[in-house]
Amino acid sequence: MGAPPGYRPSAWVHLLHQLPRADFQLRPVPSGFAPQEQEYQQALLLVAALAGLGLGLSLIFIAVYLIRFCCCRPPEAPGTKSPPPGGGCVTWSCIAALLVGCAGIGIGFYGNSETSDGVSQLSSALLHANHTLSAIDHLVLEMVERLGEAVRTELTTLEEVLTQRTELVAATRGARRQVEAMAQQLQGLAFWRDVPLSPLQVAEDVSFVEEYRWLAYILLLLLELLVCLFTLLGLAKQSKWLVVVMTVMSLLVLILSWGSMGLEAATAVGLSDFCSSPDTYVLNLTQEETGLGSDILSYYFLCNQAVSNPFQQRLTLSQRALANIHSQLQGLEREAVPQFPSAQKPLLSLEETMNVTEGNFHQLVALLHCRGLHKDYGAALRGLCEDALEGLLFLLLFSLLSAGALATALCSLPRAWALFPPSRNPSASCSGSPLSEPLLRARLEPASRRW
Repeated sequence: MGAPPGYRPSAWVHLLHQLPRADFQLRPVPSGFAPQEQEYQQALLLVAALAGLGLGLSLIFIAVYLIRFCCCRPPEAPGTKSPPPGGGCVTWSCIAALLVGCAGIGIGFYGNSETSDGVSQLSSALLHANHTLSAIDHLVLEMVERLGEAVRTELTTLEEVLTQRTELVAATRGARRQVEAMAQQLQGLAFWRDVPLSPLQVAEDVSFVEEYRWLAYILLLLLELLVCLFTLLGLAKQSKWLVVVMTVMSLLVLILSWGSMGLEAATAVGLSDFCSSPDTYVLNLTQEETGLGSDILSYYFLCNQAVSNPFQQRLTLSQRALANIHSQLQGLEREAVPQFPSAQKPLLSLEETMNVTEGNFHQLVALLHCRGLHKDYGAALRGLCEDALEGLLFLLLFSLLSAGALATALCSLPRAWALFPPSRNPSASCSGSPLSEPLLRARLEPASRRW
């Protein structure tokens, strides 16, 4: 099938589409996009479950590392005040991991923006397609009403005026038959009038879901940014309580990062399967939802020379009827007006009606051509399969960097706070600053002198 203008599957689409897939019994699953099939659903769930496996392994590794750190430390000699060897390296490794996490957050903001741009392009294409379909229905309805009004008023009046000349009455009735035939042909051109599927509703639903997806990622990115910044602040000020709180928050963000990674991976794989060959699935789904014939859908989705215009016959008959009406009206004007001056007014009104109808008809022909709707289809695919997929891959990279950085930080933070100097009084432990102890002694000295 021909690809829409300007759209070609990218290298990322081909790469992700070639990845092997398996169901829960580890049986191979074809990579064709089939979300209604249970085996394909299981394959995507298995892709998402790999992130859950990564989370489990990360938590096991962190737990084993921390248990070994807490239970297998060598005893310190009494009176030893020097920090254990490698302490500075542990702190700097934690700081480096947090800085990598901050870089991943920047990548996440870019990926979230790219995904939002792609979905916005999809929504815009749907809205433009809805405008085109609505314009077709409106033009057809307007022309049919205008022609029906001409039959009921001007042509009826003209027949009454020309009753004395049977040949002129016959010509008027011939024009009536042509007008009625044209109106009947035009009614069949409003192919989207009774269709239950509305591109406007689809665009609104897509925008609604995208708004909450974008907001959820913004909150996740800001949460991780705050965790990284406050952890760095706790390390700089050697505040144990702040480091402990940020350690717990890091564990929460680690779980969220692995969860988002699973969703992003499954969505990227499914989207690559769709984007590798979208025409067949879109054709079948649209035909199922709308009940339209495959000839109409193939004409607009494929728009190539191999598919003929399904409305060509109606358009040709309407064009022929319009030409015959103009010819008959001109003949009536030549023959009837000299003998029946009162026939001039309805004839002029009829000619004006047919001129307006002809202009609307040419506009309708342009709208019914496949170029406009096919261009919207191509824009929707580019937004979904290029920008949105690229944004998903950047979000996947963000989740991966975030998970690695937070796992490293969770292993390093307990060793880092063990190196903090112990506080000697409650005030110092609360403030986290060694400056509070001299100030407390300065306040106690006057009281000791009075005693």
